[in-house]
Amino acid sequence: MEKDARRAAVAAWKERAVDAGVYAFRAPDGACWVGAARSLGAAENRLRFVLRTGGPAPAELAAAWGGAGGEGFRFEVLERLDAELSPMARARVLKEAVSIWRDRLAARPL
Repeated sequence: MEKDARRAAVAAWKERAVDAGVYAFRAPDGACWVGAARSLGAAENRLRFVLRTGGPAPAELAAAWGGAGGEGFRFEVLERLDAELSPMARARVLKEAVSIWRDRLAARPL
């Protein structure tokens, strides 16, 4: 039965809804960074983990995080993409949406 359970889990993972979109990460001082993720649900955890552990992050963001002690930062979903988009269209739309949101918010890239 273990094999059937594994197959069911793999099938469920392949059929999961795509949660791609654009997000903003705001510092307490008002600075803003905008990025895109194929999985918005995991993006905040990934970003906070990278900053806590000193992983690869933009220098200005890492400095702001260190200066504030990691407190007061807000993660905000700006736009969710349609789950029906093909992977190629999703990549193109994400790139365009990130550019638009960065200009609109005068934000830095992530």
